[in-house]
Amino acid sequence: MKATDLVMQSYGRCCASATFFDDFYRHFLASSPQVRDKFTNTDMPAQKQLLRQGILNLVMYARGMPDTKLRALGESHARGRLDIRPELYDLWLDALLMTIAAHDGQFSESIRSAWREVLNKGIGVIKSGY
Repeated sequence: MKATDLVMQSYGRCCASATFFDDFYRHFLASSPQVRDKFTNTDMPAQKQLLRQGILNLVMYARGMPDTKLRALGESHARGRLDIRPELYDLWLDALLMTIAAHDGQFSESIRSAWREVLNKGIGVIKSGY
């Protein structure tokens, strides 16, 4: 099975959990004071919807969708705008994988590896906008 198919199935299982996105942000905000500072005045319900769509955009890019949305995200997160430093994406990915492991009842090392492979393609596009 392709990595993107494994990821989509895993993501479906995670999204079935009512607390998946809350748990992700709990892990992510706990990962660094820098991360917490970035979310000080954030509308978290809206942010969770953006995250839901952002993960899909990363997967769709890995499936061959143009990088237009990811480049736009990179621009909005760039040094002169939201100033999301490239290393914070590593914390984001670690928090996401920790949350997926807790919410996907079929989680395995092959699923972890598929998530890393799929998301890192798009994260590279976003980071390049910094």
